[in-house]
Amino acid sequence: MILETQRLFLREMTLSDLDALLLVLGDAESMRYYPKPFDREMVEKWIDWHRRNYAQHGLGLWAMVLKTTGEVIGDCGLVWQDVEGHQELEIGYHVRRDQQMQGYATEAASACQEYALNVLDSARVISLIRPENIPSRRVAEKNGLKIVQETLWRDIPHYIYAVQRSESKLLTTSNFSEA
Repeated sequence: MILETQRLFLREMTLSDLDALLLVLGDAESMRYYPKPFDREMVEKWIDWHRRNYAQHGLGLWAMVLKTTGEVIGDCGLVWQDVEGHQELEIGYHVRRDQQMQGYATEAASACQEYALNVLDSARVISLIRPENIPSRRVAEKNGLKIVQETLWRDIPHYIYAVQRSESKLLTTSNFSEA
């Protein structure tokens, strides 16, 4: 386990999470702001990429697990992204469609933000969000991130939402453990 919130555990993904993550990343509606939904091979590569991130950086997107059932309902975590030629620490999240609108993305993203600012001592965290992705924008805004810039990221218009450590109003409510 990497992080714990009131209702969730965030832990490293493994290949045994492939089927659960395929339900999230392979869903056309949930992935409508991506170029296309993932197929099984793409989800396997996604998991492999994050496992390499864990080894190299000690972070990545983590499996989002419901405490009550142990079920993987998505992913959330921290990823280094190249934005306009420099590295930014991004909070990213995906939640299975039948579990959306219950606050899980906000809860998990909040814990990741606290972890980045308080444990990793990051000066700032961002989220790259397409302007039309209103649900993800709401998650960022609920956690105190604000639009600081518009950019073309991977040839697609995105807002850069950001919060500085000095601006963050989140209270430490998560339990952190070493990766």
